[in-house]
Amino acid sequence: MRIAAVQCDPTIGDIAGNLERLDRAASEAKGLGADVVFTSEMAVLGYPPRDLVLRAGVVERCEAAVAELAKRHPDLLMVIGTPRRVQRNGRRLANSLAICRDGRVEGFYDKRLLPTYDVFDEDRWFAPGDRTAVIDYKGERFGLLVCEDLWGATDVHARRDYSIDPVAETIAAGATALLLANATPFVLGKRARQSQRLTEIARHHRIPVLSCNQTGANDDLIFDGGSTLVDATGRIVESWPLFESCSRVVDLRGTSSPTPAAAREPERDVIDALVCGIRGYFRKTGHTRATIGLSGGIDSALVATLAAMALGPSAVTGVMMPSRYSSDGSVSDAKALAANLSLGRLLTLSISDLHDRFQAHLTGALGAFAGLPDENLQSRLRGVTVMAVSNADGSLVLSTGNKSEFAVGYATLYGDMVGGMAPIGDVLKTQVYDLSRFLNAHFASFGLRVPPIPPASLSKPPSAELRPDQTDQDSLPAYEDLDRVVTGWIEHEGDPNAISQATGLSVAMVARWCQSIDRAQFKRDQAPLVLKIAARTFGRGRPMPIAAQWQPLPK
Repeated sequence: MRIAAVQCDPTIGDIAGNLERLDRAASEAKGLGADVVFTSEMAVLGYPPRDLVLRAGVVERCEAAVAELAKRHPDLLMVIGTPRRVQRNGRRLANSLAICRDGRVEGFYDKRLLPTYDVFDEDRWFAPGDRTAVIDYKGERFGLLVCEDLWGATDVHARRDYSIDPVAETIAAGATALLLANATPFVLGKRARQSQRLTEIARHHRIPVLSCNQTGANDDLIFDGGSTLVDATGRIVESWPLFESCSRVVDLRGTSSPTPAAAREPERDVIDALVCGIRGYFRKTGHTRATIGLSGGIDSALVATLAAMALGPSAVTGVMMPSRYSSDGSVSDAKALAANLSLGRLLTLSISDLHDRFQAHLTGALGAFAGLPDENLQSRLRGVTVMAVSNADGSLVLSTGNKSEFAVGYATLYGDMVGGMAPIGDVLKTQVYDLSRFLNAHFASFGLRVPPIPPASLSKPPSAELRPDQTDQDSLPAYEDLDRVVTGWIEHEGDPNAISQATGLSVAMVARWCQSIDRAQFKRDQAPLVLKIAARTFGRGRPMPIAAQWQPLPK
């Protein structure tokens, strides 16, 4: 049985374009001898559709597209991810797999387990399915599942207490092979957990499992693809490329030796994910150019490198905005970075004169204007400058803030937080250094001419350079310590005492910075879109109140 798994990168809402891409994939698969074409979850509309799925006409057009696809390929069995109209449990829609045969849509499987955690809110839109689906075809009985269905009641690792187990029920209904349609967002380390679950199911039930995952990026979510065929002994016998759209035809019960996927370093996974996220956002929103403020520091160096990799260096404009406090080394490091990357443009737009004039103007109106207000003024002058460049050439500003800074509010609203996207807003400061060193050490494998990050950007103490001899650690703990607090408070939803015990940091210190994280929520609610790479990311998946009085007091 030869099956084509179509690992696609749909644009949400581009139903006509997604249909044509699926049509081409089906034609190619047929030419390679495929009997079955199988897609990722919601391939016709794109995942996640969010409230777009509620807009009049959207689901109807998806249903028409599936019917058209079935009509074009009557000689194939096709299993296509799509929303559809139902009337069940007070909901009018389902997240479904359409079963297409003999030129028509003969039935559907509706996703049974609807995730409502982290970035997922499927119960808002969809009714859960209430039955299994098993397809008889050429001696095989394909059991259908969608994404979360994999993590049913018998899975001891599941994070949700599901009362049903779609996997077990589907096999009990007579399935001899499982087809799992996924749109699983990238999270560092998640791929290994899912692969383990697939192999456990295949081995336990002595049944082959084919998992087809979406790839590309939609808004803040990145999908890594990596579709997988597991044989009945639990061996992974085929893995699709990561972060690429592709179709691959495989023999469901072939006897060929498995081709093990090459081991990947976590740094490479994160870099590839962020590049995919930037590239997907720009392509799908119609932007072609990026503008980045270059300070000579490590954060802007990493963001510029990722943007150059995603868009091509000629599409990136670097803007140096030195002030009276900028060191000569910061300027030279920014210039070296631009040269290493061969950026399309490097502008020098000093803010010194603007700073002098605004400072005099505000001092006349407000009295002495120094300290933090003056530091924020400089950051906002830089924000105005990069936005002016963006407006002048139609580019999109990329913010250079990292997760550590966003966590505790060490970022200026309408200053360094301006932009359409924060590519490293889910990357801790310590990770920024790790990724930068990895890029320098493996530059050729990423298609770079030379190590991109200037050595001084890696070695000098991090500084916003908003006052004489300033360093970040004048205001913050060492980043190694701060990042352990951020991880404990955000990723693990710990409490100060537990974080203190796990890290060896004082309870008072941990509680202080946990409180700072909560107080900075108003800034994060106004931050640019953050690409998700961690289990808990600022944004949609972590809705927190701003006007709240609860405090994480130590015991």
